[in-house]
Amino acid sequence: MKLKQGLLSKNLFLFNLVLLAALFGFTLAFLSFSCSRGNEARAQESQTAVIPQDALAAAENLQTAFRAISDKVLPSVVELKTVSIRRQQVPNFNGIPFEFFFGQPNENGDEREFRSQGLGSGIIVRRDKDVYYVLTNAHVVADANEISAALNDGAEYAATLVGKDERKDLAMVSFKCSDDLPLAVLGDSEMVKVGDWAIAVGNPLGFMSSMTMGIVSAVGRTGGPAGNINDFIQTDTSINQGNSGGALVNIRGEVIGINTWIASGSGGGSVGLGFAIPINNTKRSIDEFISNGEISYGWLGVSLVDPDRETLRSMKLEGKRGVLVSQMFLGSPAEKGGIHPGDFITALNGREVRGMNQLTLLVGELKPGEQAAFTLLRDGASRDVRVRIEARNNDVAAENGKLWPGLIAIPLSDDIRTSLKLPGNVEGLYVGQVIAKSPAAVVGLLRQDIITQVNGERIRDLPSFYKSLRDKASKELWFDVRRGEASLETPRYKR
Repeated sequence: MKLKQGLLSKNLFLFNLVLLAALFGFTLAFLSFSCSRGNEARAQESQTAVIPQDALAAAENLQTAFRAISDKVLPSVVELKTVSIRRQQVPNFNGIPFEFFFGQPNENGDEREFRSQGLGSGIIVRRDKDVYYVLTNAHVVADANEISAALNDGAEYAATLVGKDERKDLAMVSFKCSDDLPLAVLGDSEMVKVGDWAIAVGNPLGFMSSMTMGIVSAVGRTGGPAGNINDFIQTDTSINQGNSGGALVNIRGEVIGINTWIASGSGGGSVGLGFAIPINNTKRSIDEFISNGEISYGWLGVSLVDPDRETLRSMKLEGKRGVLVSQMFLGSPAEKGGIHPGDFITALNGREVRGMNQLTLLVGELKPGEQAAFTLLRDGASRDVRVRIEARNNDVAAENGKLWPGLIAIPLSDDIRTSLKLPGNVEGLYVGQVIAKSPAAVVGLLRQDIITQVNGERIRDLPSFYKSLRDKASKELWFDVRRGEASLETPRYKR
């Protein structure tokens, strides 16, 4: 009993509490000492660690290369500042003084002048005595009334628009300077490969003479804004507003592209999807801007489509690369040279054709009067056709009345049959589009018609449709169609 009372006594409890506290404190001290010794050891190791000399030398060599690129390229890249002026009618507030809202009226009375500023980049590509020529994007100068070019040393000069072209989104301005300024060295964009170094030089968001670095992500990209026909170089190099018109250069400091647009989210900033016009697409344009103030294009006179899988299957062209001629302008170089709707173009002058935009660009680069050799597939057989290219006339190219036959024919897929509730035994082609004022429109063909005959010839698929157009429609053209539940024959179009 006494022993039990002694174990439960207050004095013994306090003694045990003190002993536990001492043991806990000793443990913490030991752990702290161990950690501090470990940190000291690691610190000493980091201080004595040696960077491998071969790795350091490689990094320094690369750094030296980038410094050399900066010294070489920056002086030939300018900042372009633009001012667009527009006049706008000022509303009448029924006796409320104009000056109360807008200040003193100008000399035009009820009109007020508004000035909007723009910013972009450009590269100096040519010199003629004291005149320097700067290549940039058409959307940089847009409708600018005033343009100035600022060099990377801060000097600024009034600039004049030489010419611009929306199809390629290229423009040229000039300014006068008596100093000896370096010209950009133009490379060969045909030599650009995915994985190459890519350095963007320009004035993003107004931060003048900026360089960013990345790689070439892809080549031959199409689908640029506003119908741009270029086949772009894609890069993850940081490109932002203000970079447009600036240089994309390789590791040698040669310009391989003109930075033009970015794909981005709602914020509008760079997300690593930048696109540049290949410099080879601009070389002839530079000469033409300086000599003529505009770019001339070769014209073939066809309407092209990139066929989908169903169309390729219907044409028995699975696995083939090329572009389908869907329409042809009557009297065009294509018709004179023997190209017809339904031809599948696979090469131009021995160069493989990969898509519609690429072929449009290649034809545009041809000089008027030049003979061009087209390789095409027709009725399953390959043949070569020589065409004398003519100069493109925008008015003629927009003349739908000469677009033959003036419709887009589509194979009857299961989805189309279901949507139109067509019986399984109905054969023919679905009219996906009718071009306004074209021969097909003149005879009254409508979208969603089913073409069953061309000039009395039965139509089962695309090959038979195009063959009938070639063989049976030299003088006139008419269609038998199914429209809803009715069958009818269109009037005849005489060529």
